[in-house]
Amino acid sequence: MRIKRLVGTALGTTLLLVTAAPTVSAAPGAGTTTPAPTGLDRAELRGTLDAIHTAGMYGVYSSVRDDGARWTGASGLADVDTGRKVTPNMRQRIGSISKTFTAVAILQQVERGRISLDAPVTDYVPDLFPGADRERGDAITVRMLLNHTSHIGDYVLPAFPSLNQNSTSSLDEHRFRSISPEELVRLGLGAPATGSPGAQPGAYSNTNYVIAGLVLEKVTGQKASTYITRHVIDRAGLRDTRYPHTPHIKGPHPKMYESFYGLIDPPRDYSVYDMSWAYTAGAIVSTTNDLNRFYRKLLSGDLVGEASVAEMQRTVPLAVAPGATIDYGLGIFALDLPGCGRFWGHDGAVFGAGTFSFTSADGDRQLSMGWNLMKYQRLNEDGTALEPSPIDAALNAHIVEALCPTAATEPSKSLTAKGDTGSRTAVERILPNGLRGVDLSTGISTGSMKPAN
Repeated sequence: MRIKRLVGTALGTTLLLVTAAPTVSAAPGAGTTTPAPTGLDRAELRGTLDAIHTAGMYGVYSSVRDDGARWTGASGLADVDTGRKVTPNMRQRIGSISKTFTAVAILQQVERGRISLDAPVTDYVPDLFPGADRERGDAITVRMLLNHTSHIGDYVLPAFPSLNQNSTSSLDEHRFRSISPEELVRLGLGAPATGSPGAQPGAYSNTNYVIAGLVLEKVTGQKASTYITRHVIDRAGLRDTRYPHTPHIKGPHPKMYESFYGLIDPPRDYSVYDMSWAYTAGAIVSTTNDLNRFYRKLLSGDLVGEASVAEMQRTVPLAVAPGATIDYGLGIFALDLPGCGRFWGHDGAVFGAGTFSFTSADGDRQLSMGWNLMKYQRLNEDGTALEPSPIDAALNAHIVEALCPTAATEPSKSLTAKGDTGSRTAVERILPNGLRGVDLSTGISTGSMKPAN
């Protein structure tokens, strides 16, 4: 069984989230002038949320907002051993949604004239690019870090090397390891480059946002977590959002289970973990209600000015699979739903926890949701691909009901990835990986994916 090759392939590639439910097109700009639907069907939201648990997800929680109307729900288990139930608005690690917080902090410094988006990163952190890497650093701008066009490799596989040998041992060996951001950058720079600086499409890499965090520290003279807490989290009025200072999550939270495609059987809890390895790329803990508030404040211009929001929404193509891209800006990306408009946000994941948060361009329609079982898909019989999971379809059905319920009643619509030549029977939503090499909550075959570096 060729599980080793599959795991290596999956870890190095951003994939597609597949659902069998009819949804909508992800073609660029589609439907952006059509207002999002109004009103919340609470019974349908409850039903589609329960269906995720019924499909096999341990626990899931969701907060949906339509202008003044709000709905929050939870379904399933926070602890499979004790039977403790999940409750609405539990705290959990949000993975790469942290990147939006980091990008906002950088844009605040751009507004103050301390950072230029198009200046070489070596203007701020020259010591990160010693020797032969200096020329490379001189060619990479701050903007390239934030929109993933630097083409610096990702550090996750080098940081957890056993994953390359079809083993999850390094996940446990390093549970309480504290690793410096400078070391993460060293590992990323040591990985093969994915292209030339500035080349499009971009390539998703957590190393970009670790460097961005170090740039922030250099220009502010504060720890990145301190600055972001004071000037982004507190400014947005987020009461349950914070950087963890210990491996433990404070407050009500679920256990967070990792299956790693069956390599960890039964799935193991990773809710207690030193998150220094994620740093400003993905270490924040939050709640679904806080995430809705954060993106609403961001898009309304309360955290940075309108010009900065426009810069964040200035997108480039980001490769998510062979022949398929998404429109990625500065710490956010666009999701276009015909008949419902354009949505902005991010997804994210760490070991055991997945999160999704999107907001309509006008800030009115919102969904933030989280779940506590990751990489639940299983290998096919010959071990060369991942089998679609009913959890994938159920997750997407709830996403559609929350953001674009009209699509659920229009089966003639189909979703196609940008770059595809036609629609598919199995509908696909194009989403980037959360923490690359960590979040692969997908159901598509990886047989055609390029091997990881």
